[in-house]
Amino acid sequence: MTGIRTFWRALPREGRWLLSTVVVQTFGRGMTLPFTIIYLHEVRGFDLGLSGALMSLIAITGLLVTGPGGTLIDRYGARRVLLVGLVSMIAGCALLAFATHPAVAAVAVMLIGVNFGVSWPGFNALIASVVEGEVRQQYFGVNFALVNLGIGVGGIIGGFFVDVHDPGTFTAIFLIDAATSLIPMALLLGPLRHVRTQADADATADDGGGSYLAILRQPAVRWLTLLTFLSVFIGYGQLEAGFPAFARQVSGVSTQVVGIAFAVNTAVIVLLQFTVLRLIAGRRRTRVMQVMALIWAVSWVILGLTGLLPASLAAAIGVIAYMGVFAFGETMLQPTVPAIYNDLASDRTRGRYNAVNSAAFQGGAITGPLVAGVMLGEGLTIWFVAAMVAGSVAVGVIAIVLERVLSPAANGVVDAPAPLADPR
Repeated sequence: MTGIRTFWRALPREGRWLLSTVVVQTFGRGMTLPFTIIYLHEVRGFDLGLSGALMSLIAITGLLVTGPGGTLIDRYGARRVLLVGLVSMIAGCALLAFATHPAVAAVAVMLIGVNFGVSWPGFNALIASVVEGEVRQQYFGVNFALVNLGIGVGGIIGGFFVDVHDPGTFTAIFLIDAATSLIPMALLLGPLRHVRTQADADATADDGGGSYLAILRQPAVRWLTLLTFLSVFIGYGQLEAGFPAFARQVSGVSTQVVGIAFAVNTAVIVLLQFTVLRLIAGRRRTRVMQVMALIWAVSWVILGLTGLLPASLAAAIGVIAYMGVFAFGETMLQPTVPAIYNDLASDRTRGRYNAVNSAAFQGGAITGPLVAGVMLGEGLTIWFVAAMVAGSVAVGVIAIVLERVLSPAANGVVDAPAPLADPR
């Protein structure tokens, strides 16, 4: 509790406003995230393949608007761009709640995708503008834990509430998702209306050095972007595809076990994130990534071993353990990567740096499930696990290379790092 109070006191007023509403903001998304494809297929009667394609439109649209969104953030400010994104999100969720035709659903998910494409770089730029120094890294970690808490609670409540035989229950959760977007909108129009993320006009007159090409020419950005893509490819890109498919088809566990595993993932992040933040404060972020890579390699080995004893209690325990160990690694990734991007950026390029981060994340989230589907569909289960372990090792190697081209300041090295809490 001492550490929490110390962190909270170190936040500026705007940072407290942002952080205090995260759980409520993400609650609605948690209610719809696990059930959207079920809604499209079982409630609206769309073909399963079409439903999957509609789901992919969210990520594809988000990826397409991320680049232009980053440029607009730097030119007009994150607040304005985020407001446009939130309006798009509200419209998309409301439209999807009543979508009975695939064309209407396609428009709805594309509107949702627009928000996804600008919200990541927008909110990260906003956070970086109001929170500085070591507290910024801590903020990204705490924010990640609260996002997981909001989504997790929303998912649990949504699971008890929705009924495929009652379309009205799905209409309700999508409207709740739309309503929760009004909260960040109120913050941006109220307490945060004076926050600026864009540089002054004279500072952006010569913007040649801030183009995406110029940003990606920097070795540190290239290696960091590759690390981000690969981390998501073997990590988050597998949580909704590779992991559940392996757990069901190879490990032979029930859907209830898969659900418990996701609950454990959320619990580990919420319970351990603050402790991890205290342990990594002042340490080289690239070293933290190396530890994370090792932890993820171990987690994939655990999951792979469950395939040796399918449909057994040991397999169920192993599947749950995989998610717990993997979540421990997640607590190290989220505080470090966004902090590095924002420490590399200037005020006039912050939106574009965060857009690069977002694009790498979305790229991994799109390609990860595709590769998992092909490999597991062809029965290449051993090669799938081997690829995930090899990818984890590659992340560790990339982190070593990144350390050689990253400035000490961007790598989290400070002269006298202040711990998050008094160790006594």
